[in-house]
Amino acid sequence: MDETYQNYVNRMARLTLPSTYETQLQHIQKSPKFKEGTPVPFPGFSAIAPLAENDSHNSTFYSHLETIQQQLLEQLDPGLFVPIPAKNFHLTIADLIWDSAYKDLTAKNPDFDLQLQKYLRESFHNYKQTVLPSTSGQWQLLGLVMLPRALTVGLVPTDEADYEKIIQLRRSIYQNSNLISLGIEQQYYLTGHVTLGYFGDIRSDLDRDRIVKILSDFNDRWLESEPQFLTIDRVQLHKFNDMTRYWREPDWPVVEL
Repeated sequence: MDETYQNYVNRMARLTLPSTYETQLQHIQKSPKFKEGTPVPFPGFSAIAPLAENDSHNSTFYSHLETIQQQLLEQLDPGLFVPIPAKNFHLTIADLIWDSAYKDLTAKNPDFDLQLQKYLRESFHNYKQTVLPSTSGQWQLLGLVMLPRALTVGLVPTDEADYEKIIQLRRSIYQNSNLISLGIEQQYYLTGHVTLGYFGDIRSDLDRDRIVKILSDFNDRWLESEPQFLTIDRVQLHKFNDMTRYWREPDWPVVEL
């Protein structure tokens, strides 16, 4: 289901254009994951690169994102942008299960969590059997990317090999018949991003032109400065209770890339 490397790079580049912001701002929505700035229960599992708080190799990268997050909070309309804790910044490799789907499946199957862990470990093992060892992948910060309910930074791999490693890992997950039997399915193309925060109150008189300028100015500064890179050396299973609380047990599946 995922795209070729060049199609991915082209799509991500379009997402950082002012004209794209203008279009997307007509359709942004308040995130249901927060109520008056407070996170609401939203349980599930994802396969992600390590959380910022546990990723010393990328501390400079995540520190930069925290600075950007604070500047956005200062510049955007009060209440529009609900930031997440910087310690939880991360890149999602594969969405697995969340919210009502997770609640329904666990209600029917009390062993769901344990089976998910077992089968994801199986996927990680299969990935290691099919992909040759290589150096850690690097993904470059491309610019701010607006999703319907969130504001993020978009990432592109430095070369096709780095992209293909992630795509192969996603295939090993989404094509695992045991995971499919649990109800895990691929619902989205890969859109490499780190979420900075979610949309809150969207006023009827929102100055969309001003927001386009704010976001574009960030991107212009990045184009003129040294590139920022996120190094991806492993992917781990994490559980989340809401969008501010991600965690994992030491024996849960992890794969070195």
